[in-house]
Amino acid sequence: MTQTRIPARPTRTRRPPHLEPSGSIKLTARGAVIGLFAASLLGLLLAAWTGWTAVADAIFVMSCGVVAYYTRTKGLRTVMVSPPLTFLAGLVCAQLATAPDSFSAAEGILVTLATSAPWLFIGTGLTMAIAFGRGWRPKLPARLTGDLRAAVRDARPSRTSGNERWVRRR
Repeated sequence: MTQTRIPARPTRTRRPPHLEPSGSIKLTARGAVIGLFAASLLGLLLAAWTGWTAVADAIFVMSCGVVAYYTRTKGLRTVMVSPPLTFLAGLVCAQLATAPDSFSAAEGILVTLATSAPWLFIGTGLTMAIAFGRGWRPKLPARLTGDLRAAVRDARPSRTSGNERWVRRR
C-alpha cells in the first residue's frame, strides 16, 4: 500500500496592523504616558519662558501622534485615554514652577486649559485615529457580543416579511 502526502492547508494568519513602526522602538503604556507627560511639561515650560503659547500646543499634538504610533498594541487603550490627563498634570507642574504665587498658578491653569481645549481635542482625536489605524479594536464582553449578534439577526428582513409581499403587489 502506498501512502501519499496531502499538502497541508494553509493556516489562516491574521493580517498585520496597517500602521506599524518600522524601527525596533516599542513603548509600553507606562512609558508612553511618562513620555507624553514629559513632552507636555517641556512644552508648557518653554511656552511660559518664551511667551509663545502655540509652542506648547504644537509639542503636545506632535507628541500625541508619536506616542500613539510607537506604543505596543496592548498599551493603546491606556494611551488613548491619557492625553488630557497628562496635559493637566504637566500644566499643574509647570504653573507651580513658574507662577509667583498660588492664585496666579490657579489662574494660569484655568486660562491655559481654556485656550488649549481645541488642541486637547485634536491631540486626543489624533491618538485615537492612530490607535484604530494600527488595528486596535475594543474588546466587548461575550454576553454583549452575543446580544448584539441576536439583535442584528432579528433586525434582518426575512424572505416572508410583509415588505416582500408589498413589493410583489406593485
